[in-house]
Amino acid sequence: MRGRGAGALGRLSAVDPLVLDGALALVMSVGSVLWAVYEPGRATRPVDGLSAALTAVVNLPLALRRRMPFTVLVVSVAGAVVYHALGYHYGLNSMAPLLALYTVAAHRPAAATVAGTVLVVAEWIHAVDLHPGIQWWSAVGQSVLVAGVTVCIGSGVRLLDERTGRLTELAARLREEQAAAALRAVTQERVRIARELHDVVAHHMSVISVQAGMGRYVALGDPAAARETLGVIADASHEALGEMRRLLSILRVEAYDEDEDLYAITPGLGGLTPLLERVRAAGPAVEVRVVGEARPLPSGLDLCAYRIVQESLTNVLKHAGAARVEVLLEYGAAELTVSVTDDGTAAPGAPGSGGAGHGLIGMTERVRLYQGKITAGSRPEGGFAVVAVLPLPAPAPGG
Repeated sequence: MRGRGAGALGRLSAVDPLVLDGALALVMSVGSVLWAVYEPGRATRPVDGLSAALTAVVNLPLALRRRMPFTVLVVSVAGAVVYHALGYHYGLNSMAPLLALYTVAAHRPAAATVAGTVLVVAEWIHAVDLHPGIQWWSAVGQSVLVAGVTVCIGSGVRLLDERTGRLTELAARLREEQAAAALRAVTQERVRIARELHDVVAHHMSVISVQAGMGRYVALGDPAAARETLGVIADASHEALGEMRRLLSILRVEAYDEDEDLYAITPGLGGLTPLLERVRAAGPAVEVRVVGEARPLPSGLDLCAYRIVQESLTNVLKHAGAARVEVLLEYGAAELTVSVTDDGTAAPGAPGSGGAGHGLIGMTERVRLYQGKITAGSRPEGGFAVVAVLPLPAPAPGG
């Protein structure tokens, strides 16, 4: 039933307001004429063609109430005053001016609302005063009260519309700013990845260059050493080509800081100890657990796994307030699982809390670079977990 009601409201809101207001105006016109016919005792003049025409003048302009509210109000009030002054049904044709006043209060400035209120109050006092036994002060009180309530409702709707418009504008601006911030974060992270991939490729090229130079001297005198040298060159070039392929297919930006040492030693999982000691010194107890047989990884993949652990631990220190952190490295036959879990309570929206923080964006970009998967979110038992699964390259033939 709820779904059906929501669907009906949706269809109703999609209808042109002119059609809705036109239907309302027609119903009020026909209804007022029929009411006057079946209740002749509340008039001093019987229903005739003029009364029907005046009823149309009062009610039919409501079809345009959203387009020209104040004009509709003036026409409706004028028609009602003439209708009642000629002695027709004194209980009819007062609601249309009231609805027009509501529209003016909802869509026009305060000055127009005040002027419209004066016109409607005067028309209502005139109509109410025609009722037998009604005192003038009662007619004034009723008229002012009804008009006041109508203006309050219309003004409330106008303020709500204005606030909704401002909130919609702010929400759109916020979405644009969030999208721009996310784009900047992705770009900055890709620049950083590009720098690190540059380090990896430079390292491999240096190894190839040294080994090729040595192979030139041992090729004739020591064939076994020459074969070993060629094997090193083949492995290094294979890994370097893999990194270059990822760089060319995913990264589209090139930037570096001239003050940076582009040939610095690239960190990896083998260098976690200093990082863990720094985190332990900051407070939380960090435990490292290795499942499976640890083995050497390609430099780029090793760096990716290290950065995931580093970023996750940084987020724990910044946002989680954890007392205990576990780093799990699980070596499978075809994939490496890197998991960092804590028992803290991250602030909503923080990078360590599953929000779209720059740290999580950076980790996602790194994992995507190696065709892996990453998840980050709160744990049912409390705390937060970051789990990345990275495919491992197939072992070399004969390796």
